[in-house]
Amino acid sequence: MKSLKGIIDRFEENLAVVEIEGVTRDFKKSLFPPSAEPGDFVEIKGDKVTLLKEETEKRKKEIDELMEELWED
Repeated sequence: MKSLKGIIDRFEENLAVVEIEGVTRDFKKSLFPPSAEPGDFVEIKGDKVTLLKEETEKRKKEIDELMEELWED
């Protein structure tokens, strides 16, 4: 079974909207761990969703560094 990797864009009622390769797809919110939040990287294999914590932290750090560069004078 092929796995999909993406970023949680948002939650809408019973759906999780995940961006995968620039396209958003809807999944059942119940498949996601309770601790999942928008912005988290996830791997989806069938009915199993895994949070990719290292990837999420790496992306957050990159964004923080970019924001610092923007606001420095």
